[in-house]
Amino acid sequence: MNCWQRNLNNKSRFIAVVRSAVPPALATAWWMLRITVVVSFAVTILQYAGVVAWISETLGPLFQLAGLPGEAALAFISAYFVNVYSAIAVIATLDLGYRAVTILAIMCLCAHNMFLETAIQKKTGTPAVRIVLLRTVSAFVMAFVLNIIMPHGAAETAPAVTVPGNAGLPAILQAWGVSTLQLVVKMFVLIVSLAVLQRLLNEYGIIKWISKLFSPVLRVFGLPANTSFLWFVANILGLAYGGAVMIEESRQKRISAEDADLLNHHIAISHSNLEDIILMASVGASVLWMLLSRWVMAAAVVWLRRLELKIKNEITAMVTLKHSQPC
Repeated sequence: MNCWQRNLNNKSRFIAVVRSAVPPALATAWWMLRITVVVSFAVTILQYAGVVAWISETLGPLFQLAGLPGEAALAFISAYFVNVYSAIAVIATLDLGYRAVTILAIMCLCAHNMFLETAIQKKTGTPAVRIVLLRTVSAFVMAFVLNIIMPHGAAETAPAVTVPGNAGLPAILQAWGVSTLQLVVKMFVLIVSLAVLQRLLNEYGIIKWISKLFSPVLRVFGLPANTSFLWFVANILGLAYGGAVMIEESRQKRISAEDADLLNHHIAISHSNLEDIILMASVGASVLWMLLSRWVMAAAVVWLRRLELKIKNEITAMVTLKHSQPC
């Protein structure tokens, strides 16, 4: 086979892989975008109606146990129902010290964009109730622990900004429409691009190399080596975009249900460790504490999940053996 024929075959192979990846990627992107638009619109209306602010005020005493003022609850609730950007907008208006900003940032990073990201993780095999409880409880556990172990340093404060008064509903809806359109375009491009990239990396054997590269780190986290690429994507780009690739992996049966579930438990706690951490650092949070605390918590959660599965399997085996024995 001459050089020209090899190049032609390689080009045909490349085109075939891209063509096979695009249709399922478009289906996944459409599903995710519908959820994003509906959820963001609902939360915008709830914010306008004052429901989010009421919830935040009610939760104030709980946040004081984590060393945070009551108004910090508004930032957490904003992150919980919307995203990290909305939480940052609130944090920037609060006069919080370095320590309090860091604790609040870690809570928001652990449990943000709950509706969309829970829907993604449910689609990849982990029950929605489990994910919601895991992320919510973990956020508060980390906050309570950090309030005990974090040193009380200098009283730096996060930069404050002036926020405008309450806008009317038309202006709010207009702002929502613009921001949502920008997000939809960004998500669509990234989801399709990642799906194509993942299929190409699989086709040319690059994922095996990535798995070997990250396997020592994943062993510490209690994760299987075949989740390396998905772990990498979720950590760099976030759960929403990593989840799109993960949905495709699960659909194609290239990752087992148990492996997907273990990865879900990890990235539920720790994901988007590039953009989101940089954003939180811009309002005064510690990069080191944000990264290490969630990695430790994520590792603990995965190892506990492994123990839980082991106990369940042993109980199932004992019950099966008991029923198989003659009376």
